[in-house]
Amino acid sequence: MSTRLATFMGSVVQAALTPHPVDRYLELVDPMLTWRDLRAEVIRVRRATDRTVTLTLRPTRQWKGHQAGQYVQVSTVIDGVRHSRCFSPANAAGDRRDDLELTIAVHDDGFVSRHLREHAHTGMVLGLTQAAGDFTLPADPGSNIVFISGGSGITPVLSMLRTLVARNHQGAVTFVHYARTADDVAYGAELANLAALYPNLDLRLHYTRAGQTDRTTGDHTAGDHFTGDHLAGIATDDATIFLCGPASLMDAVGEYCAAAGIAEHLHTEAFTLAVPVTDPNEPITGQVSFTASAVSTPNDGRTLLDQAEGAGLSPESGCRMGICFSCVTVKKSGCTRNILTGEIDSEADTHIQLCVNTPVGDVEIEA
Repeated sequence: MSTRLATFMGSVVQAALTPHPVDRYLELVDPMLTWRDLRAEVIRVRRATDRTVTLTLRPTRQWKGHQAGQYVQVSTVIDGVRHSRCFSPANAAGDRRDDLELTIAVHDDGFVSRHLREHAHTGMVLGLTQAAGDFTLPADPGSNIVFISGGSGITPVLSMLRTLVARNHQGAVTFVHYARTADDVAYGAELANLAALYPNLDLRLHYTRAGQTDRTTGDHTAGDHFTGDHLAGIATDDATIFLCGPASLMDAVGEYCAAAGIAEHLHTEAFTLAVPVTDPNEPITGQVSFTASAVSTPNDGRTLLDQAEGAGLSPESGCRMGICFSCVTVKKSGCTRNILTGEIDSEADTHIQLCVNTPVGDVEIEA
């Protein structure tokens, strides 16, 4: 059957089964049997640390592969409600035939990450989106590459490192990673093996909790947070620098690169959103109305996504930090502030992202 005929037949079947999409019927037979939806089956689960879970996923036929550094949205049903979050694949860049590896770190407020850490099992089926994001390894990244990561920010840069190894990259590579302890480095053994096998790889692990033993030198650390000395001699004018980690690390490295005049060499990806700083003297007023749901709630100053969820609604969302655009909704009226840029938007009937906008006074949202 030709692709065009198959598409036509699928449209006919879809129309015949309205109001429910064909995949809603197919999933009753087999959750991995889909016509349009992209899903993935968990084929392996590994809990390398007490705060992470590594899942190997086998996507359905719709998967198109990923570039090193990109992210995907993963969705799962918790207590009858589907929740989505963004995670970066850790495996090397691959095509549609390759499985996917995700290492998910549990954060204090990580509702989805905690659920997957505790309940993920082989045979579990998750929702999946195609890979997206501009934080990617270029075809020619240069001869001097510096990877800097903190915590779970290791996954996109590890994907880049694994891709370079698969390409037999011969240039200098420095891998700088920050973790609370040696036991919190999810890929510590693999990184050590790669450093031993490849003379061009310089591995530098820093432990931010005092009293840890450096695996390389055997010395005890006193809380080894980022300083400019960590990049001295490696983040040079000819270096291409990739950075992913918590806001404090991102800010510190960004300031160092700006002062060193190499900011244009720095490529970044944040995995957490910095909590916005609000003026304590600015009163929080107004009412937030979600018109489609006929729900209203007093404005408490949080993002519209947080306030919607606090009011018992479940709007679609993914990354919660303005990257994936899955929470875009129409603002019918009122004024909002973007917590990333500080911009004020008072235009009516405009699309905004719930996860990075807070209400300023009365706001009506079509949700």
